Amino acid sequence: MKMKKSNITRRLLMVLAPFSIFACGPATERDDRAAERVISRVNNPEWSINANIYEVNTRQFSPEGTFAAFEEHLDRLQEMGVDILWFMPIQPIGEKNRKGTLGSYYSIANYTAINPEFGTMADFKRVVDGAHERGMYVILDWVANHTAWDHYWTETNPEFYELDADGNFMPPNEDWTDVLQLDYSNEALRTAMIGEMRFWIEEIGLDGFRCDVADYVPTDFWVRARTELESIKPVFMLAEAENPELHEYAFEAGYGWRLHHIMNDIAAGDKNVKAIDNYFFVEDAGGFPYGSYKMYFITNHDENSWAGTEFDRLGDGVEAFAVFTATIPGTILLYNGQEAGFDRMLEFFEKDQIDWGDFKYHDFYKTLLGLKRENRALWNGAFGGEMVRVPTNHDRQVFAFVREKEEDKVFVVLNLSDKPLDVRFKGELFPGSYTELFSEEAVDFDRELRMQLEPWAYRVYFR
Repeated sequence: MKMKKSNITRRLLMVLAPFSIFACGPATERDDRAAERVISRVNNPEWSINANIYEVNTRQFSPEGTFAAFEEHLDRLQEMGVDILWFMPIQPIGEKNRKGTLGSYYSIANYTAINPEFGTMADFKRVVDGAHERGMYVILDWVANHTAWDHYWTETNPEFYELDADGNFMPPNEDWTDVLQLDYSNEALRTAMIGEMRFWIEEIGLDGFRCDVADYVPTDFWVRARTELESIKPVFMLAEAENPELHEYAFEAGYGWRLHHIMNDIAAGDKNVKAIDNYFFVEDAGGFPYGSYKMYFITNHDENSWAGTEFDRLGDGVEAFAVFTATIPGTILLYNGQEAGFDRMLEFFEKDQIDWGDFKYHDFYKTLLGLKRENRALWNGAFGGEMVRVPTNHDRQVFAFVREKEEDKVFVVLNLSDKPLDVRFKGELFPGSYTELFSEEAVDFDRELRMQLEPWAYRVYFR
């Protein structure tokens, strides 16, 4: 269904006024909670309301580590159903106090230039244009909090930086020794930073930004930045943060870090499904404004390089948790290599590469992403259906729920445990005719239902 951009916020206000996107418990309790929640005033781009995100680590994506090599994968990514390509920083990396041989992408020496390791600006523009031709969108990782020690601003505008007690440049913390903290009390810095962002929208045609450590930077800066960028074109803004304040006027999407760690804890046997219930139905997913999207994931560049692969952390539950992140309210992130089942931590400051093999999970993710795009019940945030918990006789191990929007509905059943279970369902939420997503089996459910679920089993029924 197509909607005019100007209608999206108005429609959202109409839809959200009386409701929560999570339901479990008395209606009056849910309504009281909903009444207390702020509504996002962000103008979500029309194309974002059912979009997924795919993170690109250019250096490690291919043996060459170049834009030209990545460009060869555009057709494959389109066929898999990718909507938004998020490129980790592609600008030149500082040399002073560099970490490792090649340095961190997040130590930027020039915001409007290209790291020659990856190619040229023309090469990147060709990737952006190629993505657009295939119906995909492109966002760039933006590091507004700090720069490299040898960014030219240290010479031309030293007043842009915070200084220590001795009047010297200073890193943000003891670990980030390769970067310098910027000073957002300086209005000229704010203007300059937005000018750097405008370059990528106006000259290269980018569609938005993923903003690194977004809550380290004042919220009012991001509000101004979004306003100015939207004067050029609709933009998608993803905050690397889990701070509700950022989402009232500045960002439509933010990280679901807490739920990610809950998933890790469940897989390790340290928590059970009740922790998910608490997250969604007691805490309302952290109280994010209505209309904003939480971004959920089983891996990303931070987790892969520093905490372990999804297979290290989730074990046999990898597929079940991937299904979970694709079907709960919010948007889903895939990290490059996830579709290959790549099971190794990538180097961060050195050259490494993904072993793509036979793209083991390509069809699995294609199936999930396709359902999320086509079934309105799974659209992002409040554009999708309310999530309603379906009770079972194993509610500490089984997370079952329905989501419904207009004529579309999904019934999702996940055994998030390492035990086989004889599961019984009862009630009015799930009866009806469905197709199971992965087996394509047609099924009919009545009010009393029983399933035998193997450890870490998942079922996705849709109509």
